[in-house]
Amino acid sequence: EKLKTLKTEGNDFVRMGKYEEAVNKYSECMKLNTEECTIYTNRALCYLKLYKYEEAKQDCDHVLQLEDSNIKAFYRRALAYKGLQVRTKTMAGI
Repeated sequence: EKLKTLKTEGNDFVRMGKYEEAVNKYSECMKLNTEECTIYTNRALCYLKLYKYEEAKQDCDHVLQLEDSNIKAFYRRALAYKGLQVRTKTMAGI
């Protein structure tokens, strides 16, 4: 029950564009349940919005170990890789 409340609060923060707060709520959810893939894909979305690509990739990797056909995890991991590549190219050009 507490898990559901935290997840809903996290989702509400995402809708408001408060991604740091949402990450905190989803992280609290993970302390209660490490097996629910939605929490990880939601947190990965927040990390992408915060330009934290490595963290997003790690969350997606975790989901894909549990559920190897999770489309959201594949998609968000691809976005994370893309973000990491752009960052690397930008740093190399400086």
